[in-house]
Amino acid sequence: MTDLDKLMEVMEEAFDPHFREAWTRRQVEDSLLTPSVFMLLANELGDPCAEGEPAAGFVLARQALDEIELLLIAVRPALRGTGVGRRLLGRFLDTAAQRQATKVFLEMRANNPAESFYRNAGFTQIGLRPDYYRTVLGNPIDALTFAREVG
Repeated sequence: MTDLDKLMEVMEEAFDPHFREAWTRRQVEDSLLTPSVFMLLANELGDPCAEGEPAAGFVLARQALDEIELLLIAVRPALRGTGVGRRLLGRFLDTAAQRQATKVFLEMRANNPAESFYRNAGFTQIGLRPDYYRTVLGNPIDALTFAREVG
């Protein structure tokens, strides 16, 4: 099983189809062709996955100079609340520092239950995009933009 296979297994479990947040395999593959895009996989402890070990979570991110955008982070629903996401986010922030990033950005839909997770990790809201997302039924949802200094 490839790292992309592992990521896609988590993707399929982790995102509610109603909000249309999951990426297709093609979208992930195409993004990873760009040298500035990288992924991290986590096992059930939040550590890097060993060969043959299934992923419990992943990060997909994109770097531009000294800024990194957290494109997606996900943990299998059965493992939420166990610390996997917190450790994975910590690894991501360590990776951002190693890549000499000074700031990390992310965007999410309003009313996403992960908002408190990000705020507890030091992210602060810096923007709002009204009616940016649409649900499967076409209902609009605002996008919230967050940022955090690295280090």
